[in-house]
Amino acid sequence: MPPRLSDMSPPPGPFRPTFWRSPLRSPQLTAILGLVLLIGLPVVAITGLLSNDAYQPGLGANALGRNIHGPLDIYLFGWPTSPSWLYALTQGVHVSLGLALFPVVLVKLWSVIPKLFEWPPVRSPAHVLERLSLALLVGGALFEFATGILDIQYWYAFPFSFPQAHYYGGWVFIGALIFHVGVKFSTMRRSLATREELAAVVGPGAAPRPEHPLVAPNPSAPTMPRRALFGAVGAASVILLLQGVGDSLGGPLRPLAFLLPRGAHRSGPLGFQVNRTWAQSGLSAARLLGADWRLTVSGPRSVTLSRAELLALPQHTYDLPIACVEGWSTTQRWTGVALADLAALTGAHGRLSATSVSVAPGTYGQATLGHEEVADPRTLLALAVNGVPLDLDHGFPARVIGPAVPGVHCTKWVRSIHFQPEPA
Repeated sequence: MPPRLSDMSPPPGPFRPTFWRSPLRSPQLTAILGLVLLIGLPVVAITGLLSNDAYQPGLGANALGRNIHGPLDIYLFGWPTSPSWLYALTQGVHVSLGLALFPVVLVKLWSVIPKLFEWPPVRSPAHVLERLSLALLVGGALFEFATGILDIQYWYAFPFSFPQAHYYGGWVFIGALIFHVGVKFSTMRRSLATREELAAVVGPGAAPRPEHPLVAPNPSAPTMPRRALFGAVGAASVILLLQGVGDSLGGPLRPLAFLLPRGAHRSGPLGFQVNRTWAQSGLSAARLLGADWRLTVSGPRSVTLSRAELLALPQHTYDLPIACVEGWSTTQRWTGVALADLAALTGAHGRLSATSVSVAPGTYGQATLGHEEVADPRTLLALAVNGVPLDLDHGFPARVIGPAVPGVHCTKWVRSIHFQPEPA
């Protein structure tokens, strides 16, 4: 009869407890880091789901590539347009807090590495389930943070759609996190039970109980005190938090985001950030600067308008933000024609959605706005910004802008807008 796995000696390397020798690991250290994540990660998850809701995936592709509600979209509701900075707030919190928690996640994973190499690897069916959930939790966390940070840096090194993969990866991570917290909450609470044990973690006090699997049985000499470890993690989190805050609030705080692409000052007559320039669209400027540009507005009937005819319509001016999924935002003063007025020209009325289509092709060449956005008088087909006509990079001759609208739905270089009834 072959020997049982539990009776066999662990193989050399990380499966042996003596392999792990850091004197800084302890159940209390892991519990403190876990408590920070338990507070922060639900906020990151909820704001991420709100971002998906703002995309209104049931109205069309809308950059997520989905035109139906998925089985996990039971939380969806009509995205409000007030306050106008709502999407900038939710996405700014999502990105800023996510960046700040990244060092905590890495050190938390480092603190529990010995548990990942337990011997025997499995002891019971319940242990198999716990290990599987842990694999999904660790893999989901690394996937979500890695793809999110790469997206913030505009480095699309992955061969898949970021919004879709990040969204569904988020649900895997959320499910694994809920299961993991349910299994480990009592352990964390016991580890944080006494001030004496906590003092041993953050100070130079006695080492925690040596029989615990996270405690090295034969620790090496410390190269840094525990306070220095917490200080390094805290400093890294603060630096990354300032990146997100500077990027999302903008204005005088923009220089704080010196590590992010949209933290740099943008020169030029309009002086604020863009995601995609006209040069990057791959089209000739003559296509939009020529006198033959026309906007087609359709509904029950179609109307074709030149830029001069658009300028002759009633103009409205509002301070509105552009807020992008990468976390950056900027508020400017926009002037243009209300989408509701354009809808009236076509004879459309009632509960309407509007699909805007750009001259430039690509994934973000069109977007659909819901009836809340169409009905809001602040949702504009903008023709000017800050008192001057749009330039090519900012969407000349016309672009969509609206309150609490994700930046990817503020279609630039618009060539047509179609109004259609939206089901109640």
